[in-house]
Amino acid sequence: MSARYDFASDNTAGAAPEALEALVQANAGFTSGYGTDTVSAQAADAVRALLDADADVRFVASGTAANAIACAALCRPFESILSHRHAHIQTDETGAPGFFGHGLGLIGLEGASGRIDPASLAAALDAPEASYRQSPAALSLTNATEYGTVYTAEALGALAAQAKARGLPVHLDGARLANAAASGFDVKALKSLDILVMGGTKAGMPLSEAVVLFDPALSRRFDARLKQAGQLPSKGRFLSAPWIGMLREDAWSTRAAHANAMARGLAALMPFPVAHPVEANGVFVAMDEPTLQRLRALGWNVYRFTDGTVRFMCSWATTPEAVEEIGEALRQVA
Repeated sequence: MSARYDFASDNTAGAAPEALEALVQANAGFTSGYGTDTVSAQAADAVRALLDADADVRFVASGTAANAIACAALCRPFESILSHRHAHIQTDETGAPGFFGHGLGLIGLEGASGRIDPASLAAALDAPEASYRQSPAALSLTNATEYGTVYTAEALGALAAQAKARGLPVHLDGARLANAAASGFDVKALKSLDILVMGGTKAGMPLSEAVVLFDPALSRRFDARLKQAGQLPSKGRFLSAPWIGMLREDAWSTRAAHANAMARGLAALMPFPVAHPVEANGVFVAMDEPTLQRLRALGWNVYRFTDGTVRFMCSWATTPEAVEEIGEALRQVA
C-alpha cells in the first residue's frame, strides 16, 4: 500500500496554481539581484497593501530562518525571547534562534491550546533580573497557534500591550497567518507589532516566507543580517513572485479558507475525542499508539504532536474526497 501524506502536514501539498503562474511570469528576461528587482518590489507592495502598513518587506526561504533572524534582530545574546512553551521556536527549530542570535535564550509560557495565558506572561515580566540568567527582551506570538487555535485581534493586542508596557518588542510567527485570517482574524491589526513572519509555504507557495519590519529601526542593515544568514539569494525574484500570484486575487486567504473548511469537515467525521478547538486547518485528537499504528498500516501518515495528541493538517490542496477516505479509515481503526 502506497504511503499517503495528505494530512501529515500542510507543507506536504504542492504549490497552488496562482503561485506557479506568477513564478513562470517572473522567469522572463533579466533583472537585478538580491531582492532589488521589480518583482520583489511589486510583491512587497502587495504585502503592504494586505496589511495596510508602511513596512519594509523581505522574502526568505524558510520559516525557521525567518523566525530565528527576526528573534535575533530583537534580542542581544545575553537576553531571551518569551513565547508559548509549545511554540515552533521552542520545540521545532533546533535552537535556530539561539544560533542566529549568538546565544539568545527562550523562555516558555503556559496557556491552553497554544495561546499564551496573560497571567503567565505577567509572571515572566515581573521576574527580577539577574546577571546569571537571560532576562526577557522580546515576546513572540503565534497565529494561528501550533494547536490550530486563533487569537482574536483583541486578545493578541492585549498580550502585545503587556509586553510593550515593559519595553519589550513583539514578533509574530505567522506561518499559518492565512488560516487565521480566513478564520476572521484582521491582519491589519498587526501593524502595532515590531516584526512579522508571514507564512507563504503553508499557504500554498513553493518556498517563501515574508519578513515584515513594522519598526523602521529594524531595517538598518537588515539585508546584511540576511546575507550573513544565507537568506539573501541572488535570484530573489523567485522567492517573491509567488506572493504576487497568491495576493493578486486574494488566493492567499481563499485557499486557506478551503483548508479550514476541510479541517472542520474532518472534525465532524472524527470518531476520536478532539483535544483542541478547530479554528484553523488542524485537527488534534486523543489516540493511543496501537490505534495510530493501525491507521499508518492503512497508508495514512500523521504526526503525534508535542502534547501527545495526533495531528491531522489540511491544506489548500485537501479534497473533500480525501477527507471522506481518511474518515472511513478512522472509523475502521476506532
